Amino acid sequence: MSIHFPETNWFKAPTGGERVWIGLALAWCVVLTLAMPYWHFKGKQNSTGESYRVAPADFMARTEKFVGTNKVGELKGVPVVQPAPGGDAYLVAMMWKFYPVLKLKKDQTYRLHVSSLDLQHGFSLQPMNMNFQILPGYDHVLTITPTISGEYSLICNEFCGFGHHTMASKILVED
Repeated sequence: MSIHFPETNWFKAPTGGERVWIGLALAWCVVLTLAMPYWHFKGKQNSTGESYRVAPADFMARTEKFVGTNKVGELKGVPVVQPAPGGDAYLVAMMWKFYPVLKLKKDQTYRLHVSSLDLQHGFSLQPMNMNFQILPGYDHVLTITPTISGEYSLICNEFCGFGHHTMASKILVED
């Protein structure tokens, strides 16, 4: 197969249906471009914006202290902790688990401190469809107020290695 130059005057301007589809694509690009700032500022999808640099070992030490003072049980060998309403709760993401399991009270506000010890992980709370990226070296503070009792699945939605598929936990919300 050889390469040939195209014939002269090969380009033909779009007509009819092609023009309609090009126009729709450009209009949709404009709509999405205008929607991005709206979703950012008015969509209430972003975290509170609080994050602090922290050494992973220091964050783990804070989490262990939190677990020691708030432990109320165990779930499959992982401590279940119940922070005081209105207080701070700590959650660590590490290959390939979340630590500890949180037990929260309905209609109470908590400051949830989340960090990773090793890699970037995802924080996906189902069925609420709450998604957040967890980065090592940062203490991300999420202000949360659970409004519905139940058991929520917490999964990592950022590929973090061989055991990624096992990285799941729970957040329990009680009346």
